[in-house]
This record gives sequence, structure tokens and C-alpha cells, in this order.
Amino acid sequence: MKVNFFVTCLGDTVKAEVAKKTVQLLEQLECEVIFPERQGCCGQPALNSGYIEKSKPAMKSMIEAFEINDYPIVTPAGSCAASVKKYPHYLEDEPEWAARAQKVADRLFELTQFIVRQLGVTNVGARLKGKGVYHPSCSLIRKLGVREEPLILLNNVEGLELLPIDNQETCCGFGGTFSVKMSEISGEMVTEKVQHISAVKPDFLIGADISCLLNIGGRISREGQPIKVMHIVDVLMSR
Repeated sequence: MKVNFFVTCLGDTVKAEVAKKTVQLLEQLECEVIFPERQGCCGQPALNSGYIEKSKPAMKSMIEAFEINDYPIVTPAGSCAASVKKYPHYLEDEPEWAARAQKVADRLFELTQFIVRQLGVTNVGARLKGKGVYHPSCSLIRKLGVREEPLILLNNVEGLELLPIDNQETCCGFGGTFSVKMSEISGEMVTEKVQHISAVKPDFLIGADISCLLNIGGRISREGQPIKVMHIVDVLMSR
């Protein structure tokens, strides 16, 4: 199957290994990965701050970038996927662009969603010995409805034991610009999240959104907690 890869800004500039491993995993699953070179920022930071009109040129550029073919679009970032899926709403006052946006949105999948629901794969042959906590990001479970897919894949990782924590689905406090505009509240939220995580003494914290992992991982690091932070693709590529 041919698929388009939507790398996202964080994947491109901060967590290049996540992008690289996503491509490797898709290829391992017999996908031919295409990288539309015109892709750029989805506009999420500006959109979250309410700058809808000023974000429209970026949105339209993204739409054009992925109109080069009709293949599925896969990304390892739920927040960016959720942002693109709202393009039709943001562009509703321009019906032609809204229709084009809808066609792109309909082909866009978060990585675990694509693997489980589109490819029908539940076990990628990964092996990782230890105890892990999975953080379900707000973008995945609340905006995309992707709740079970990451857990299905993680539960089939040989040697990995997933541990439940208190308030597992509570927001980590990142929320994009929320962590900047409401930094004190955000700080308390991530502190509480790390308290719940560290209480069960896991070896790994696993998530499917880079931004949440940066936020929680930063707090874990500042507290000196011996917990390795891993994007889910890091786990799925472990052998």
C-alpha cells in the first residue's frame, strides 16, 4: 500500500527519530512511503490561539501539498491530525476549499489508528521487557476518538507490562499555547500527572503525541525520576 507521510514540525525539528522510525515501521508493514515535499506546519499553534484567518494560507498550502495523490496520509502526532481534520470547519466560508479540505481530512490517520484499523495489524513483532505507563493524550482520545488502538498494539509487545495509574486520561497540562498562557495551572497539572506515574514505579512512560511527552518528560527529568520516556513508535520498533 502506498501512503503519504505527514512528518509535523515537532517530528521534523525536535524528534527526528520518531519520524525516521515511523517510516521504518510503515515500510516494515509493507507500505511504500511517499513524502510530499510541499508540506509544512499545519498551523496548530496559531489556530489554537484563535488566529483562524491568518492561518488560512498555511491550511491551503497543506491541502495542496497532499492533493498530489489519493493515498492515505499517516502521521505520528494526534494533535496535528486533529488540527487538519478541522480544516473543513475553519474554511466553511469558502465552500470549494472546504470540500478540498474534507477530502484531505478523510484520508488522514494517526499512526496507531492506521495500523490497527486500516492495515488490520495488531502485533508488529515488537519486544520490550519492563513495566510501562501509557499516557492517552487529549488529542487522541477526545478529538480523534483513538482510544483502543495504541493499547491494542502495546498489549501485543512481548515482555511489556502496562500499568494503570490514577486519573489516567486526565490532561497532562500541555494543551499547546495553554502551557504558555496558563503556565502556573499547566505546571500543577503536569506535576500531578507525574506523581500518578511515579507512584507505580514504571520503567517507561509511553505516549503517542510528542508534545505531551516533551511536557511530561521535562517534569520527570527535573524531578530526577528514573523513567524512560518513549514515543509509541519507539516501542513498536523495539526488538
